[in-house]
Amino acid sequence: MESWIGLEEFAALAHLDKEKVLEMVSNGALKSKQENGVFLIDANSGTQALVQTKMAGNAVMLAESTNISVDSDFVEKTIGTILSLHEKVVNSKEETISSVKNENQFLKDALFNTQEVYEDDKKTIAILREQLRVAQEEIEFLKRKYRLMWGKAIDTKAKE
Repeated sequence: MESWIGLEEFAALAHLDKEKVLEMVSNGALKSKQENGVFLIDANSGTQALVQTKMAGNAVMLAESTNISVDSDFVEKTIGTILSLHEKVVNSKEETISSVKNENQFLKDALFNTQEVYEDDKKTIAILREQLRVAQEEIEFLKRKYRLMWGKAIDTKAKE
């Protein structure tokens, strides 16, 4: 996959002069094309051209144009640091997953308990409604009974 960037942008990203970039294009180290009057460089070929590595004794030499040598101990320590950081991230991720699982289990238990309480409350409400219905029927019965009793008493008194 090719991704094209402008000459000026490539020079700025690579910390090189435009002349040096054009020289690399003429040497064939960089792929280039001209489109709508704009000179474009393939970013992938630029990456490969700039980061050519050579083993020089016990050190790694980066990009011929930049005489920077890196000791192999430094590279090993850097890789070790990256690996330890990766391990810490993985452990942290596992702890987070574990805590989320525990929280989910707690929420499930709370939901089940709430459902049980709700079911118990529904049963209690049904029992109370039945008791209320029975009490209302009893009140109606007593009202009719007293009407009949007082009605007879009134009728008897009226006849006297």
